[in-house]
Amino acid sequence: MKATQSRQNPAEWEESAPLLPKTARDLPAGRHQFHKERLMAHIQQDTQRDASTTKAAPARPKSRGFRLLRPAFALPAMALAGAAVAGTLLIDDGAHGSGVATGPAMIVPVGATTTKGLPQLIDQVSLAAAEETHPTVGPGQYVYIESQTSDTFVKTVGDDSSLASYALHRRQISRSADGTRGWLIDAASNDSAEGETLSLPDEQGNTPEANLNSPSYDSLARLTTDPDELLKLIYKETAGHGNTPDQEAFTTIGDLLGESYPPAELHSALFKAAAKIPGVVVVNDAKDALGRSGVAVARLDETSGEREEWIFDKKTHVFLGERTVQVKSVSQDGVTFKPGTVLNTSAITRRAIVDGMKQTPGQKG
Repeated sequence: MKATQSRQNPAEWEESAPLLPKTARDLPAGRHQFHKERLMAHIQQDTQRDASTTKAAPARPKSRGFRLLRPAFALPAMALAGAAVAGTLLIDDGAHGSGVATGPAMIVPVGATTTKGLPQLIDQVSLAAAEETHPTVGPGQYVYIESQTSDTFVKTVGDDSSLASYALHRRQISRSADGTRGWLIDAASNDSAEGETLSLPDEQGNTPEANLNSPSYDSLARLTTDPDELLKLIYKETAGHGNTPDQEAFTTIGDLLGESYPPAELHSALFKAAAKIPGVVVVNDAKDALGRSGVAVARLDETSGEREEWIFDKKTHVFLGERTVQVKSVSQDGVTFKPGTVLNTSAITRRAIVDGMKQTPGQKG
């Protein structure tokens, strides 16, 4: 089926849905080390404060709590005070804003999976991706992506910890074609409502090269569009990361579908490559962050019990967004991740090419 209901003009690409997480991959590689050091400093300060007083402090959340973040490709595995929960890294990096309300953890029905119809679905979403209008990013221009997103985190009040979720909120990110300049506005991540820079070099003066888990438009444009060769490259570049090679390959492709801008031919090839990964299934009833029903291409991480779902419109097969759902019950340090817990959810509302780092579509530079 041809996705003709969501065609865009060459000046702007908008999709009829919002997006995901997100996560540690928002930051250039060097910033992860920077925030790791901040986290360790907070831990040390908390330990010293607890040792110097026997009075309980007033009950209040600890600096927005721990956000559930997938370990970044460039971030080495760490054992930070029991921070690894169900294969997901819990990081309180002290950099999260306070502009988003929180509530109980999101719980949804765990949809049934099947392999029936997977080849046909992949063909349909690949065709839809290939037919999308993808303007070329010119010199000095930026890829702008706007989404609606929410994450689940561990909220600690006094000695009690529980799961909580941020309210659904807008997220805006822009990056230059070479990936060295960018800006992020996300009230759940930023200290300032104006956002924060993603520009390189980082705090250590490093300018990391783009890779599959931290891509730039230029680096994506150079990738092979042969699905077999593309999948082989993904396995090679992500070797040794994630819980299993297959899950890491699936997650890496998922990252490229959300807050990046693959050229149309590569966009189509990514879906065809994903279909070749063992364990990929179809979830016939999945909802994006805005509650719209769709069909999902998904894979269960048997180690963590988390299922990553890429959600598509059932009629046009246009990509709507992503979510990660806990399928198997997991407990860690007294906190239980029940089946149906939504660890993160997102929906893309707009993609466009703009002329300035902080410019929004339709705004004059």
